[in-house]
Amino acid sequence: MRIPKRIRTYCPFCKQHEEHVIDRVKKGRASTLTKITRQRKRQTGIGNSGKFSKVPGGDKPTKKISLKYKCTKCNKSHQRKCFRAKKFEFSE
Repeated sequence: MRIPKRIRTYCPFCKQHEEHVIDRVKKGRASTLTKITRQRKRQTGIGNSGKFSKVPGGDKPTKKISLKYKCTKCNKSHQRKCFRAKKFEFSE
Protein backbone atom coordinates (compact mmCIF):
# COMPACT_ATOMS: atom_id res chain seq x y z
CA MET A 1 0.00 0.00 0.00
CA ARG A 2 1.37 3.41 -0.95
CA ILE A 3 0.32 6.62 0.80
CA PRO A 4 1.57 10.15 0.04
CA LYS A 5 3.76 11.82 2.70
CA ARG A 6 1.60 14.96 2.71
CA ILE A 7 -2.19 14.80 2.62
CA ARG A 8 -5.01 17.30 3.09
CA THR A 9 -7.36 16.03 5.77
CA TYR A 10 -9.45 17.10 8.79
CA CYS A 11 -7.61 18.52 11.83
CA PRO A 12 -9.57 18.03 15.08
CA PHE A 13 -7.72 20.95 16.72
CA CYS A 14 -8.22 23.54 13.93
CA LYS A 15 -11.67 22.02 13.21
CA GLN A 16 -11.13 22.32 9.45
CA HIS A 17 -9.31 20.58 6.61
CA GLU A 18 -5.59 21.38 6.54
CA GLU A 19 -2.47 19.81 5.06
CA HIS A 20 -0.91 17.11 7.26
CA VAL A 21 2.48 15.42 7.25
CA ILE A 22 2.14 11.67 7.83
CA ASP A 23 4.63 9.61 9.88
CA ARG A 24 4.57 5.96 10.80
CA VAL A 25 4.30 5.35 14.55
CA LYS A 26 7.24 3.40 15.93
CA LYS A 27 6.56 0.47 18.23
CA GLY A 28 7.16 1.29 21.90
CA ARG A 29 9.26 -0.77 24.26
CA ALA A 30 7.39 -3.63 25.92
CA SER A 31 6.79 -3.48 29.65
CA THR A 32 8.73 -5.96 31.78
CA LEU A 33 5.88 -6.48 34.24
CA THR A 34 3.00 -7.46 32.00
CA LYS A 35 0.35 -9.80 33.39
CA ILE A 36 1.62 -12.77 31.40
CA THR A 37 5.24 -12.39 32.61
CA ARG A 38 4.03 -12.26 36.22
CA GLN A 39 2.05 -15.46 35.65
CA ARG A 40 5.03 -17.14 34.01
CA LYS A 41 7.29 -16.16 36.94
CA ARG A 42 4.83 -17.68 39.41
CA GLN A 43 4.75 -20.99 37.49
CA THR A 44 8.23 -22.32 38.28
CA GLY A 45 9.24 -25.59 39.94
CA ILE A 46 8.18 -29.18 39.48
CA GLY A 47 5.50 -30.25 37.00
CA ASN A 48 4.00 -29.25 33.69
CA SER A 49 4.05 -25.58 32.70
CA GLY A 50 0.38 -25.71 31.68
CA LYS A 51 -0.55 -23.07 29.12
CA PHE A 52 3.07 -21.88 28.97
CA SER A 53 4.27 -25.24 27.60
CA LYS A 54 2.32 -24.78 24.34
CA VAL A 55 4.24 -23.89 21.19
CA PRO A 56 3.36 -20.31 20.19
CA GLY A 57 1.70 -19.79 16.82
CA GLY A 58 3.29 -17.92 13.91
CA ASP A 59 2.94 -14.30 12.89
CA LYS A 60 -0.17 -13.00 11.17
CA PRO A 61 0.09 -12.49 7.40
CA THR A 62 -0.62 -8.76 7.71
CA LYS A 63 0.50 -6.26 10.34
CA LYS A 64 -1.46 -3.34 11.77
CA ILE A 65 -0.10 0.03 10.67
CA SER A 66 -0.46 3.14 12.85
CA LEU A 67 0.00 6.57 11.31
CA LYS A 68 0.56 9.92 13.01
CA TYR A 69 -0.91 12.96 11.24
CA LYS A 70 0.83 16.28 12.03
CA CYS A 71 -0.99 19.48 11.05
CA THR A 72 1.19 22.02 9.22
CA LYS A 73 -0.90 24.94 10.52
CA CYS A 74 -1.12 24.27 14.29
CA ASN A 75 1.75 21.69 14.51
CA LYS A 76 -0.39 19.31 16.60
CA SER A 77 -0.53 15.58 15.92
CA HIS A 78 -3.36 13.10 16.03
CA GLN A 79 -3.81 9.43 15.20
CA ARG A 80 -6.55 7.50 13.48
CA LYS A 81 -7.73 3.93 13.76
CA CYS A 82 -5.05 1.43 12.63
CA PHE A 83 -5.45 -0.63 9.48
CA ARG A 84 -3.88 -3.82 8.16
CA ALA A 85 -1.52 -4.06 5.21
CA LYS A 86 1.07 -6.55 3.99
CA LYS A 87 3.44 -3.93 2.56
CA PHE A 88 3.46 -0.23 3.38
CA GLU A 89 5.49 2.66 1.96
CA PHE A 90 5.25 6.39 1.43
CA SER A 91 5.07 7.78 -2.11
CA GLU A 92 6.38 11.23 -2.97
